[in-house]
Amino acid sequence: MARQNRWLVLAIVSSALFLIVVDMTVLHTALPTLTHELAATAAQKLWIVNAYGLVVAGLLPGLGALGDRVGHKPMFLGGLAVFGVASLIAAFSPNAGVLIGARAVLAIGAAMMMPATLSIIRVTFEDSRERAIAIGIWAAIASGGAAFGPVIGGILLEYFWWGSVFLINVPVVIVALLLAVPFVPSDEGHANRPWDFTGSVQVMVGLVALAFFIEQLGARERELGLMIGAAVVGVLAMVLFVCRQRNSAAPLIDFKLFRDNRFTAGVIAALVASTVLVGVELVVSQRLQLVLGHSPLQAAFAILPIPLAAFVSGPLAGMLVPRLGAGRVLWGSLALAGIGLAGYLVVHNGPLALVVLTLAAFGFGLGATMTAASTAIMDNAPIESAGSAASVEEVSYELGGAIGIAVLGSILTAVYGATLMPPANLNVPATVRDSLDEALLASEKLAPDAAATLQTLAHGAFDQAFVVVLGVAAALIFVAALAIWRAVTDRRPAYQPSASR
Repeated sequence: MARQNRWLVLAIVSSALFLIVVDMTVLHTALPTLTHELAATAAQKLWIVNAYGLVVAGLLPGLGALGDRVGHKPMFLGGLAVFGVASLIAAFSPNAGVLIGARAVLAIGAAMMMPATLSIIRVTFEDSRERAIAIGIWAAIASGGAAFGPVIGGILLEYFWWGSVFLINVPVVIVALLLAVPFVPSDEGHANRPWDFTGSVQVMVGLVALAFFIEQLGARERELGLMIGAAVVGVLAMVLFVCRQRNSAAPLIDFKLFRDNRFTAGVIAALVASTVLVGVELVVSQRLQLVLGHSPLQAAFAILPIPLAAFVSGPLAGMLVPRLGAGRVLWGSLALAGIGLAGYLVVHNGPLALVVLTLAAFGFGLGATMTAASTAIMDNAPIESAGSAASVEEVSYELGGAIGIAVLGSILTAVYGATLMPPANLNVPATVRDSLDEALLASEKLAPDAAATLQTLAHGAFDQAFVVVLGVAAALIFVAALAIWRAVTDRRPAYQPSASR
């Protein structure tokens, strides 16, 4: 029955995948609103968006291996249930702390489902040509869905309250569960497959601790002891994880794969593309709303050229890779994204046509990069390491998004705080230098003239931080493009798929 309804199965797993990737960025347009409603601090704001990506990235390798052991259908159904319950809690969170916790539980459900979606497709589609089409659809949703997150958030915020960005998950989860039980094929799993729970915990602790360290670097008032402790714990956990994987007969991540320059180039490109996409969309959507006064819907439409161009370029890159080589497509599309972002940095206050053109070039380059990166990662791994390569691919995108929020968000906070110098006669709390949100909240309690002064100063400080973040992101893209060009345009022939595939 499952194979007779294989396209329905694809629709079921694709709907779940879409929820997973959209939740990485859906809060970008909702963040100013929910920050105001929950009175979240600058640190809490970063963790509201970052808890999800960090926990997903940390759990993906371990839960993917657990799916091999117990069966992917049980993991998929369990992940859907967890995701639905956590979405309900997130939608009605009374404060920022509860929302951060709900986002972490959402990530557990996502990490249970994500490896299972691709495994279920591989089991369901026996014909190689149909399977290629199905995996192509999966890849398009995985790479493009995150770019559309802010647009979906903006549309919902135009008509509903901020919790709607989570509540909308619930009916989708219910329908997917009702259809998945009878139609998604069962697999018995492999009870003899090892599951490295310790390694999974090590990598998650390491990522969260290092993210906290980065967030503290950008904070106005740093807790030195906690910051140093987080750095030590993070580095130690990651070192232990790497050593454990190298000595394991069945590692969660096979680091030998990185001996292939083309594989490594794909991972670097995936990390950088996801880092820049998520980080830039976050700061652009905040500026559009908090500085320019756009509504969430207006902000969503303003960044629409990015996801639209990414969706167009993904399939085109898939056709170009066999002809030009994954390496050439990788560095070429990254360079295009860098040119687009640098152009936007120059014209972001200029004519609308130029703004749209530069954002479209940025999105087009990143969409092509993501497709080429996935191809380079999967086709330059031996067939016996396909599972580990898939884990690396998925972790690269989720971790990249988390890095974008942690690093670019922290740079934004640090530059804003260093730039904003309100005059003493305004008599405002020091927290106005933590974030533009807090400055705008404080201005609501001031007299009109004082409020206008504080808002003008805060807007100016945010704009300076905005320019710095875009400059750093563009530089990161160009450095990555240069590194990949040097790695892949050497003695190696043009890209050819693995003979075992």
